[in-house]
Amino acid sequence: MSDSKELWLNLRTNLPKYDVRLGTATAQGYVNDPKLLGFVASRYKFVSKMFSGFEMVLEVGCGDAFGAPVVAQAVKFLVCTDIDEETLADNRHRCAHFGNIEFQYFDFRGGTFPRKMDGVYLVDVIEHVFPEEENTFVDNLVASLNSHGVMLMGTPNVTSEQYASKHSREGHINLKDHKSLKALGLKFFHNVFLFSMNDEVVHTGFSPMAHYLWALCVGPRGR
Repeated sequence: MSDSKELWLNLRTNLPKYDVRLGTATAQGYVNDPKLLGFVASRYKFVSKMFSGFEMVLEVGCGDAFGAPVVAQAVKFLVCTDIDEETLADNRHRCAHFGNIEFQYFDFRGGTFPRKMDGVYLVDVIEHVFPEEENTFVDNLVASLNSHGVMLMGTPNVTSEQYASKHSREGHINLKDHKSLKALGLKFFHNVFLFSMNDEVVHTGFSPMAHYLWALCVGPRGR
C-alpha cells in the first residue's frame, strides 16, 4: 500500500543540510515585513535575466548579499563590493557555499575598479549617493566596464516616497523619477532602456505610478 507520509519523510531525509543564515538587514526585514524579501528577490531575478551568461559581473553596494546568489547562478563570476567592512566580513562567512562570488571593499567615489567587467549593477544604491558625488561615482562605474559593458540601475521612484518608512526616507537623499534616472544614464551611455516595477512585477507601464524604476544602460560613451 502506498504511504504518502513515508514518501515525503524519505524525500526530506535525503535533502542536503546547509548551515545558512540571513544577514542583519535581511533578517530584520524577514521579521518585520517578510513580504519585502519577495520584492527584493524579484529585483535580483531581473538583474540575473538581463546579465545571463555574462563572464564577469560587478555588484555595487551589495549590503548583506541577500540577492547575490540569484545573480551568481546566471553568470560565470560575480564580484560584490560595498563600503561596509563589517558586513563584507560577515558575507564571506555566510556565503562560503557559493564558489563564484567574491566580496571586496571598494568605494567608487574614489576610483575605478581594477578589473574590467562585462556588467555592473546597483540595486537600491544610487538613492543613497549625494547629488554632488553622483557624477564622479557613476563615471567610475562606467570606467570599470569593458567596451561592450552594460550597467543596470534600480532605485525607488521618488513618487513612492510618501509611502516609505521613516528609516527609508532618512537614507534616501537622491531619489529620482523616470526622467531624471534616464537623464543620468544618458550622460554616460548612448542608450538607456527604462523599466518599471510594482511589487514583484516588472513592466513598461506608466512610470509615475511605478514603485520602483530600472535603467538598463548600453553603449558606454568615450571618457
